[in-house]
Amino acid sequence: MTSNAEPGHRSGDGPVGVSGPTKSLWLRLLILSSAAGGAALVLTAIPAAILNGAVGVLSSTFGGILVMAFFGISLLVGHFVGRNNPSGAIGVFVVTYFVKVVGFAVVLFVFGAPAWLHGRWFLIGAVVTVVFWQAAEIYGFGKSRLQIYNDPEPRKGGTDV
Repeated sequence: MTSNAEPGHRSGDGPVGVSGPTKSLWLRLLILSSAAGGAALVLTAIPAAILNGAVGVLSSTFGGILVMAFFGISLLVGHFVGRNNPSGAIGVFVVTYFVKVVGFAVVLFVFGAPAWLHGRWFLIGAVVTVVFWQAAEIYGFGKSRLQIYNDPEPRKGGTDV
């Protein structure tokens, strides 16, 4: 609440509302982190284009997109599982993480690295995207409102207090 002596919006006499928990936390984090990952892709593509041309841009973009897919799968799983079973979401995260690591390793060993891939730009794109993605997730979690206690039950006399 602000003071009426301060410039800006004047305080009213109405009740202060309750905001409640964040709706669709995982999708909100996915959108926020994807935007940050996209910014990382652009940020790494510029020097990659200057120093190594199209091969550098493709390599850094490929590294960043793999990171975004890796982390994005977890947030989507959290969204779909967390709606129906919030307490079971952590267990599903662990299983999903294991499947992703094994799956990406299998793809890496079966297909190998493409001939056009520039290893240094691939690594730079992946690392910058991880840093941006994780920073966005931390920021998003910090701004989320998670309800940790049940709402109080109304008393039998009709009063809530």
